[in-house]
Amino acid sequence: MELNVIGQDDHQDTGSSCSSGSCGSSNDQMGHLPQEIKDKVKNHPCYSEEAHHYFARMHVAVAPACNIQCHYCNRKYDCSNESRPGVVSELLTPEEAVMKTKAVAANIPQMTVLGIAGPGDPLANPERTFSTFRMLSEQAPDIKLCVSTNGLALPDAVEELSKHNIDHVTITINTVDPEIGAKIYPWIYWNNKRIHGVKGAKILIQQQQKGLEMLVAKGILVKVNSVMIPGVNDEHLKEVSRIVKSKGAFLHNVMPLISEAEHGTFYGVMGQRGPEPEELQDLQDACAGDMNMMRHCRQCRADAVGLLGEDRGEEFTMDKIAAMDIDYDAAMKKRAVIHQGILEELDEKEAKRARLASASVPAAAKPDTRPVLMAVATSGGGLINQHFGHATEFLVYEVSPNGVRFISHRKVDQYCIGGDTCGEKESALSGSIRALKGCEAVLCSKIGYEPWSLLEDAGIQPNGEHAMEPIEEAILAVYEEMRVDGRLDATPAHVAELAKA
Repeated sequence: MELNVIGQDDHQDTGSSCSSGSCGSSNDQMGHLPQEIKDKVKNHPCYSEEAHHYFARMHVAVAPACNIQCHYCNRKYDCSNESRPGVVSELLTPEEAVMKTKAVAANIPQMTVLGIAGPGDPLANPERTFSTFRMLSEQAPDIKLCVSTNGLALPDAVEELSKHNIDHVTITINTVDPEIGAKIYPWIYWNNKRIHGVKGAKILIQQQQKGLEMLVAKGILVKVNSVMIPGVNDEHLKEVSRIVKSKGAFLHNVMPLISEAEHGTFYGVMGQRGPEPEELQDLQDACAGDMNMMRHCRQCRADAVGLLGEDRGEEFTMDKIAAMDIDYDAAMKKRAVIHQGILEELDEKEAKRARLASASVPAAAKPDTRPVLMAVATSGGGLINQHFGHATEFLVYEVSPNGVRFISHRKVDQYCIGGDTCGEKESALSGSIRALKGCEAVLCSKIGYEPWSLLEDAGIQPNGEHAMEPIEEAILAVYEEMRVDGRLDATPAHVAELAKA
């Protein structure tokens, strides 16, 4: 059996250990990168964990066709009830996509990035994709343009990509082993033929690797997405991470398989499970080494609009946009002012971190206390600014004597929805508590008596004392309180039980 299509000589062993600064921490995710790359991603919410608290993105659904079939994908059109890749409410023409992008940019001035990510593959729809990019380059030059692709048609598109204002490309690479690839991709469509199994997977892998190398040679930043499929490619993704880094990818995003049966995917129908949060974290840590790991991905819809973690697409349907009266010149001036203000705030935060780091206690002198997971309810801006009951996701951070690092986000159903929906509220609250498994504290702006009591019963300490404070500062303050109170001397039972499992 041919294990992979990449020679062992191409591997670059980055190690599998994980330090606070190398595993996607919010304060040092980009720390060791050249300044040129830092500048490119500083306002890109999908490439910078820091930026995603402040800047928004949008996707336009202009690419309906796809040239491969994935066992984890089921494209749905005219669907507003699911939030995952491949789902859209409206398919757009390139002209409609440009109109929508400008409307969103005017109404959400924090929007900095426009991506084409489907609902099929953008490069399997080259005329629609590049027509959109050409018009946006001319009419909205301040917006970063991105494309996400499975990579099959990528080598033939690199030259055209480099002609436009596109300096960020995402490739989904789930394997470098055709045998594993055959378990993920039943077929590809190549040279006007459908090619199945290992043969098709091998062609796809070769095209992905060739396209990655060509993009890097052109100076285009490459992020690699990988879907973690337990029992299929989970252990193998460590090898994928080593290889894509050696070939020049600067960011790796290991995402959990979305496997609910109601989505109608092959894996969902066949009962393939997705990873547990701790399994995902362990794999991300193992893949990290000194490569940047993206941990804040929301696996967005193909027509997502707004900050990561929110979707304002319903505000910008084509009929609503047609009724808008927008002064684009005034809106563009406002955007420039807001962007500058955010960047100045980020610079101030970075400088403050540098000052704190230089004045911090040497590692050898730090107290020997264990790391702790804490969850945060936030609506953006890097602040503790959301009611527990209003959260549709929690951000999870690990804090230790070495500092704070972002771990993941965990989606939940909104608990406080009003009206006579007691049963639904109880179910949502139970789901939220299950989603916080392994966390020892949850920080929010406010929280009611009922969830407070149930969280305490589950061994999770609610905390509403740091409303409107910066996330990292609040987490460090709570950690220090836990140290002083002796709560770090022993591991809580629910966390110890999780560690055993």
